[in-house]
Amino acid sequence: MTRLIAWLGDDFTGAAAVMEALAFAGLPAVLFLDPPTPDQIATFPADASIGIASMARTQSPDWMEANLPDLFSVLRGTGAALLHYKVCSTLDSAPHIGSIGRAMEIGAQMTGAQVVPIVVAAPQMRRYQAFGHLFAGAPQGVFRLDRHPVMANHPVTPMAESDVAAHLARQTDMPVGCLDLEMLHDPVAAARAFTDGPTARGLTCDMMGPSDEAAVGTLIWTHRGENPFVVGSQGVEYALIAHLQATGALDPAPRVASAGRVNRMAVVSGSVSGITADQIGWAAQHGFATIPFAAEAVCSDPATLADTEARCLAVALAALDRGQVPLIQSAAGPQDAGIARLTQAAAGRDMTQVNDAIGKSLGRMLRALVDRARLTRVVASGGDTSGHVTRALDVFALTALAPTIPGAALCKAHAMGATHGLEVALKGGQMGSADYFGWIRDGGGAR
Repeated sequence: MTRLIAWLGDDFTGAAAVMEALAFAGLPAVLFLDPPTPDQIATFPADASIGIASMARTQSPDWMEANLPDLFSVLRGTGAALLHYKVCSTLDSAPHIGSIGRAMEIGAQMTGAQVVPIVVAAPQMRRYQAFGHLFAGAPQGVFRLDRHPVMANHPVTPMAESDVAAHLARQTDMPVGCLDLEMLHDPVAAARAFTDGPTARGLTCDMMGPSDEAAVGTLIWTHRGENPFVVGSQGVEYALIAHLQATGALDPAPRVASAGRVNRMAVVSGSVSGITADQIGWAAQHGFATIPFAAEAVCSDPATLADTEARCLAVALAALDRGQVPLIQSAAGPQDAGIARLTQAAAGRDMTQVNDAIGKSLGRMLRALVDRARLTRVVASGGDTSGHVTRALDVFALTALAPTIPGAALCKAHAMGATHGLEVALKGGQMGSADYFGWIRDGGGAR
């Protein structure tokens, strides 16, 4: 079997969510953290789908113009049947930052696609599209995107428009239409939507449930020859999986078991979110050793920072000797007094560089714990922290071991050196259940 799909994630957790969707459906997949070399690709099965994580969501259209062609070229070179530009299921984007429209133009031009399916909905994740409008679940219920309690007030890309085509029309000159629910289940109309048109155009796809997923997956797969480029969330993979299962080409997804509990594990957290605060609180109440890291030390001289890291490491190693899981955190939540100390120490400095230094420090400490205590499983909380941790551990790729929440599974690290085979869980600050760290300690797995 040839590679089913190659994907470029516009952020890390989204890229990981695609890998998980494929792997836990029984389809081999690997996520590279940087563009892979041919030798790196060759270490994985010939039919494994290939992904690359990027930071395109935080970049300008000019950055995309300069960088996406090379990234897409690497992925096309894998021989995959489809090229997928993976975006957030809540459509995070704007004309000036994370422009999905600009990425769609570049991908269509490179592949010669006349129609670019746009599959943002993912019903399995409570993301729905009906007659062009996107709806997303929240603890309070399901909301139209422009009325969603989080996305309507997003600090970078607030959503004032729920019509996916209208939202994207502000980001591209390509025409963007909609394959609505009525057309989707009319085979003649659906096929025409995927083929008709004198110029390249985008086509958003309604999906409300399993039958819609299978129908969209069938259309994408059937027309992959003339339209090999697709934009969307992991709803793209869910749709393809539904099609393959419906046709008998893929067995029903197996239940993925836990990878097994370990008692020697370490966690580092650079997140200040309320969700992470709840997770740290749960850990403290369930036998983890929570260890504050005085993050303001990154604004001091190198000797002071080294001494601060050494003290944290000593406490963490002692916790491991007692049979506890050490959790080193730069803040216990948004109200942590350490945030004010950091703000004062960082006055007049570039906060991007300060946060970068915190991430590097957490990465160094975690690597030291792995080396000294011979750990086999680690966790990083916080998107930036996760990036620094993977670099500190010399990780170049991940494969999925056991599920938790989408985008935060327990994974196997592929590295050049001693950390190869390390079990790693990476999660964004806003992700996960209160007991997430305990779930990973226990090996993840469906529940």
